[in-house]
Order: sequence, then structure tokens, then C-alpha cells
Amino acid sequence: MAGERILLIESDPDVSDVIARQTLQPLGYRVDIVSEAGGAIRQIVQSPPDLILTALSLPDLSGKDLLVAFQSQNLDVPIIVLAPKGHEPEVIQAFRLGAHDYLLWPARDAEIVAAVERALRRVRERRERERLDAQLRRLNEELQRRVRDLSTLLALGKAVLSVTDQRLLFQRILDAALQVSEANIAWLLLHEEKSKAYLLAAHKNLPAAWAKKLNQPLDDGLSQFVIASGETLVIHGAALQRFKVASLGKAAAIVPVKVQKEVIGVLSVLRTAEKPFEQAEQHLLEAIADYASISLVNAQLFRAFEKAAELAQQGERRQVELRLSLRKTVSEAIQTALYPLELVLKEQVGPLTEEQRRALRLVESSLRKLQPLIEQTLPASDATSGASTS
Repeated sequence: MAGERILLIESDPDVSDVIARQTLQPLGYRVDIVSEAGGAIRQIVQSPPDLILTALSLPDLSGKDLLVAFQSQNLDVPIIVLAPKGHEPEVIQAFRLGAHDYLLWPARDAEIVAAVERALRRVRERRERERLDAQLRRLNEELQRRVRDLSTLLALGKAVLSVTDQRLLFQRILDAALQVSEANIAWLLLHEEKSKAYLLAAHKNLPAAWAKKLNQPLDDGLSQFVIASGETLVIHGAALQRFKVASLGKAAAIVPVKVQKEVIGVLSVLRTAEKPFEQAEQHLLEAIADYASISLVNAQLFRAFEKAAELAQQGERRQVELRLSLRKTVSEAIQTALYPLELVLKEQVGPLTEEQRRALRLVESSLRKLQPLIEQTLPASDATSGASTS
């Protein structure tokens, strides 16, 4: 592969010229030549090459000692040793000390290129495996993060439907916002209909000077832009320094909480490190803001339902009371009419003709028939429930 760097350790300039200038450099390899072992070791420590090609016979160090020195540096670089023909035992010893291949000198250009290519092919394969391993780790970490974020959103969705304590729900919303965005501080502002202001409804990790504004208007310097535009604002670094929240962190994301197009609140998160919020994190925060909106709408509906139920209960009580009053009034009227009628029929106020008696008996019978009709209109159980409800 063109551009790969080879370190050639050779004291003979003629050999170096054949290997470097005549053979490898024309193929695009970068070849650094060092004539003694000490300089080679220093260069390897500072900047490890892709391949080492070294003579076994050097002026200042034997090939065996040089390979031992390479081993002491935990060097993960393939080594090709150069040895004169007839020095095969030294080559075998070099293999035992970590050499990967060898060349017997003099060698042809094709032999040099073939040995270099064999060694670098292993390097490329190893690097490709390392690259794929690193990519797989990154993908696995990203997958785990997405699963965690989705689990967080799922748990928050369940909480929105099941948690009736709104303050506890706000804390759940802020916990979820901190987790999916990997932020350090979060707060929630909600619009108050009466004052038309945005009050601090909940927070996580705000400093005391800001936290004391709970249930009061809070001007963080950025929410006003989101309220006006209805769009998410992501800001960091120097651009953030103009605003109040710069004293708390170096990257901010401010998300509107909306019902249709009306901004009823603002969800803000802040990082203490200057790491801008990514688009994926912005989308997750917007999903959490939607859950916050749903929870607020649910709370309004629940309050409206409670009020309607209370009004219905009050109406039912009024109907029971009306029926009770009607029963009492009619019953009293019947009893009031029957008493003097009985006196007349007993002729305590004077004698009656037969025709008068029949007429009065008819009136008495009609009045007595009204009594059970009134009792059917309001049974005793209805009267009891009306009394207990009231």
C-alpha cells in the first residue's frame, strides 16, 4: 500500500541503496534508513513504523540483542531480518526472538518486494480487523444507547398515563431529559394563565440562587426566543456567553412544550462541558417535551372531569332534595285535607245527606290513592341516599 513507512536498519550504504532507493521507494513506500541500532530504537519509540527491515550484523549491537531490545519495547511491528547467505542458524535464532520473515543477501528485487508485501499484508489485515472491531464497538455502544433511550421514553410514557402526582411526574420528565441528552442541569417552565408569565415548575441540579425561584417567573435569557418562535434552540460555546445561563454551563438545548401551536412551557437542559447537542438528542428531547404536553393536557382533562363529576353530583343532590320536598309537601297537604274530611264524614259538624256522603267518600278515596303514588315517585331508598349524599 503506497505511503506505508518502513524502517531500514543497515550499516552498508550499498545494501541500503538497493533496498530503499532502487526497490521500495519507486513503489511508493517511505523508507527511513538508520545505520546503527541505538538510533533505530530511539526512532521506533518516538514513531513506530509499519515494518522493520534490519540486518543481523550491526556495528554497535548484535542482531540477537537488537531483537531482544525490540521485545522489551512491546513492539507490535513485523520484523524482516537480513542475513548473508550461509548464516541460516542466525536466522533461525532470530525467528525465536520474534522475527516474522527473512531475506538472505544478496537478494533480488522481486524477493525483497515479496517479503515486504507478505509482512505488510498481515499488518493491513490486522489493522482492518482492529478498524472493524472498533466500528463494531461503536455500533454496539450506539445500539445500547438507543435501546436505553427508547426504554427511558417508554417508561416516561407509562408514567404520563399512570402517575397522578404532577410534581412527581415533572421530576420523571426532567430525569428522562437528563438521561437521553447526557446533560447536567434541567428545568421546566410552565405558562400560568392568570399572570401570563412562565413559572419555574421543576428543576434538577439548579444552583440555589436559581432554585429559589420555584413557582416564580424565571428569566434564563433563552426561553423567550423559544416561546416566541415555537422552535427548539440549541446553542453552545461563544454564542452562549451572551446569556445568563452561561454561568451554569457551556452547551444548552431549549425545547418548547406545545399544545398544537401554543407554547405552554419550556424544557431546558444544560451541559457543563462544551459539547454541542446532537440532532438525535434534540429529537429525543422534543419527544420528552411532547410527553410533558400530554401530561399537562391530561391534568387539565382530569380537573375538568372532576369538576363535571362534582357538578353532576350536586345536580343529583338537588333533584333528590326537590323530590323529597315535593313528597313532604303533597303528603302534608293530603293529611291536612283528610283530617277535616273525616270530621265531616263522622257528622261531627252536622248531619249529611246521602248524596253529600257519597261525594265526600269519593273525595276521601281519591286523596288516599294519591299517597302511594307519591311514595312511588320517591322511594324510601332514594330518600335515604339523598339524605346521605347531602
